[in-house]
Amino acid sequence: MSEPGSLAWWHDVWRCFAASVRDQRTWLDDLDAAIGDGDHGTNLNRGLERALGALETSQTPRAGLRSVGMALLGTVGGASGALWGFGWTKASAAAGDGTGAPTPDEVVATLSLFRDAVLERGHAELGDKTMVDVLVPALASLAAELGTQRSFAEAAATAASVASERAESTIPLVARKGRASYLGERSAGHEDPGAASMALFFACLGEVS
Repeated sequence: MSEPGSLAWWHDVWRCFAASVRDQRTWLDDLDAAIGDGDHGTNLNRGLERALGALETSQTPRAGLRSVGMALLGTVGGASGALWGFGWTKASAAAGDGTGAPTPDEVVATLSLFRDAVLERGHAELGDKTMVDVLVPALASLAAELGTQRSFAEAAATAASVASERAESTIPLVARKGRASYLGERSAGHEDPGAASMALFFACLGEVS
C-alpha cells in the first residue's frame, strides 16, 4: 500500500474512483434521470478519463490534483463539473509538493480545502440534497477517527461507511439546490446522484488505504 497523501496513493484513489464511476455509470445516470438531466454518470466518467491522463504526467501530489481539477472543470460540464473541478483545483494547494513525507493530516487538509471550495461555489448546506450531504459528514468522520489515533486505513473505512449511509439518507429529502430543486416535493424519494458519486469517492479512500 502507498502512503496516504503520496502521489502513488492519489493515483490509486483516482484510478479506483474512475473505475467505480465507469462501472456504475448507468446507475448514476438513472439516479440523475429521476431528478435531473440523466447524464451525471456519463459526464463524470468522461471527465475522470481525462483527469487520469493528466494525473499520469504529474510529478507531485499538488501538481497532480491541480491537473485533475482542471481536467474535470473543462470536461464534465454543468454544476458537477464546476464543483469537482473548482474543488480539486483549490484543494491541490494543501497537497504535497514533493519535498516532504506525506502524512494523513495532509490528506485531511487537502480534503478540507476541497470541502470549503465546494461549499463556497455551490452555496449548499446539509439537508439540501446534494454532494455536501456526504462530503461534510464523511470528512468529519475521517478527521475525528484519525484524532483517536486510529490508522488511516481504519479511519478511511469508517468514513466510507458514513458516506454510504449519508448518500442513502438523501432519498427522503426535498432538493433545495440545483436542477432537482425545480421539482420541489417530487424530488423526494430519490437518491441524489451527486451524493451517490461522492460516496463512491470515499469508498475508494477506504479501498486503497
